[in-house]
Amino acid sequence: MIDDFAKEYLHSDLREIREALLWKLDGLGEYDIRRPLTSTGTNLLGLVKHLSMWESRYFGEVFERPFPEPLPRWDDAGERGADLWATEHETREEIIDRYRRVWEHSDATITALPIDSPGYVPWWPRPNVRLFNILVHMLTETSRHAGHVDILREQLDESTGTTAQYATPQRDAAFWATQRATIERAAKAAVTRSDHAGSSDADAY
Repeated sequence: MIDDFAKEYLHSDLREIREALLWKLDGLGEYDIRRPLTSTGTNLLGLVKHLSMWESRYFGEVFERPFPEPLPRWDDAGERGADLWATEHETREEIIDRYRRVWEHSDATITALPIDSPGYVPWWPRPNVRLFNILVHMLTETSRHAGHVDILREQLDESTGTTAQYATPQRDAAFWATQRATIERAAKAAVTRSDHAGSSDADAY
């Protein structure tokens, strides 16, 4: 009973966070979903591509249920990092549609197998796993990248919110300027207070 509950709970959360991640691309043009938004090149569409590649592996070949489309080898040094950005020849629709097909394949694996089903992850130091391990891993990984996507989208147009139904109402520039100024003042005051406390401690000796 608890195994079925745990599997459904983790699976439900994974489904929800996948949809939230794709929602963050809605309303943006081609350039904004592709362009590097950090010094290391992190970008919105690349994160979707990255997750589709790895979810297909974790719920595919790990359980001898390979995703039926060709993928770059996980151990091919020449392909490392290529899953984190989209080329000019890869369309938004192509990448998003593949991610959704990966979901269908993963969901079929999760539904078909008991939560303690054994799997093998050759790129992990402890490669022998259970479906439970992989569910937790992919939920964690997807949530982590959804957090990246949250920040990237906020940088682009200040849109925030956890899911489409809980989108945060847009504020005007004056509101956010005031909010930032308040936080900045608090940060500077904390530094001044810390410096003053340090001086007082030194004077005590």
